[in-house]
Amino acid sequence: MERSKWLALQNGSDIRGLAMGEGAVLTPASAAGIGEAFGRLTVERTGKEHPVVAVGRDSRESGPGLAQATADGLAKAGCRPFLTGLSTTPSLYLACVREGFGADASVMVTASHLPPDKNGFKFFTPEGGCGRQTVRAVLERAQERRLRAGEHECRPVLPAYAGLLREQVRKHVGLRRPLAGWHIVVDAGSGAGGFYARDVLQELGADTSGSLYLEPAGCCPGHEPNPEKEENLAELSRAVRGTGADLGIAFDTDADRAALIDAQGGCLSRNRLIALAAAVLAPQYPGGIVVTDSVTSSGLTQFLGKQGLVHHRFKRGYQNVIDEARRLSEAGFCVPLAIETSGHAALLENRFLDDGMYLATRLLAAMVQCRRRGGELTNLLNGLREPAQSAEYRIPMKKETPARAQGEILRRLAAFVGRHPTLSPAPDNHEGLRVNVAPQAGDGWFLLRQSLHDPVLVLNLESEHPDGVACMEKLLCSFFEEIADLLEAPPPFAGAARTGEKKQ
Repeated sequence: MERSKWLALQNGSDIRGLAMGEGAVLTPASAAGIGEAFGRLTVERTGKEHPVVAVGRDSRESGPGLAQATADGLAKAGCRPFLTGLSTTPSLYLACVREGFGADASVMVTASHLPPDKNGFKFFTPEGGCGRQTVRAVLERAQERRLRAGEHECRPVLPAYAGLLREQVRKHVGLRRPLAGWHIVVDAGSGAGGFYARDVLQELGADTSGSLYLEPAGCCPGHEPNPEKEENLAELSRAVRGTGADLGIAFDTDADRAALIDAQGGCLSRNRLIALAAAVLAPQYPGGIVVTDSVTSSGLTQFLGKQGLVHHRFKRGYQNVIDEARRLSEAGFCVPLAIETSGHAALLENRFLDDGMYLATRLLAAMVQCRRRGGELTNLLNGLREPAQSAEYRIPMKKETPARAQGEILRRLAAFVGRHPTLSPAPDNHEGLRVNVAPQAGDGWFLLRQSLHDPVLVLNLESEHPDGVACMEKLLCSFFEEIADLLEAPPPFAGAARTGEKKQ
């Protein structure tokens, strides 16, 4: 495989690509090259002749073959790999820090919520998840090879991880079976997180009847396993209401992201999940900083302030958010939480590990504590002002548009904003351009940025007024006319305005 094709597999701090069918690039041969490259980096980093590396996978059909080939590559580099079988992404980090596993590094074979024909890799050391530079170095070194399949020790990590989660609930609640009498429904999305219902919740005394998609299945039957989107939580919401459950918990395929459903069937995701997590942590960390991605609401900022916390928006991308939290923490600031609206969450108390399942467990313990005091977990959200309207558009750029045009688009937008007295740049810009919109023009904000992974502009809009998004869209039509030469197609509202068509 050509060098450019290897480098094209990088997706932020992950590797992702097609793993099945015609045109597959993540084959056992390429996985062996990736394993060997990461193995050589691990030998250099640790100074050990034979460092130990754990290799796990999610439920995808391509997972077993890619995990085996990755282990073969690690062995060729001089490492001592062991397979953990079906695993969640956070549990692979546990293999690096939990006594009894002794891994110097770990590799997770997963593509998160992407379609079943995709797969990928995430890397860990005892210091945490590896970032962009490590992924780039792995791909720079990787070369396609044909290796003989080897035999490797199998040491499942999920039992130890389940035990850690059980102990978290017991520590905060103080009982051996603190969930006795509770009914909790889990939607594991046919991924690796189905064990949570049996090995965590049931062991703590909960009734998990009515749970969905607990058995791993590479084809992901049912819905897309992406808890960021409310439409993917609809089936779980119906299950909670239909069974009279106290709570619903949804995970993505590799269980590093989560969302909750309350007893009334309401979604606790995105801004609401962030607010809930912050409210639970606030008493322990007065004045602490909560780092989020860039598309969080203005109402969330106000809510965090009322909790005695400071809201720090940063770039999209879970690793960007976590790295910023680590940077601030190392600089001496108190940072209890780093969390993205996608459901990726990292807590200071959990070594800033990206682990939505840990957060869900922490919130579960808080729910029991709230009920003991005669309240509900959702009462912690009182005072959270939520937008009346919000929208997101993904706007394709022309394939031949040079990378420097991204800066040109933002320059033109800044000029456009400067010509409109109802618009003003937000003070906390870390990517793209976030713009505050006066009440008479929409009463909210919008953010235009480039997608992390695709030649696409992403436009987020949020308003405090029921018709505010439409007002902002109308205002932005002329701007998208100005940059039409750089776009493959305008956003739907701008196209409708130009052609006279009615907006759908």
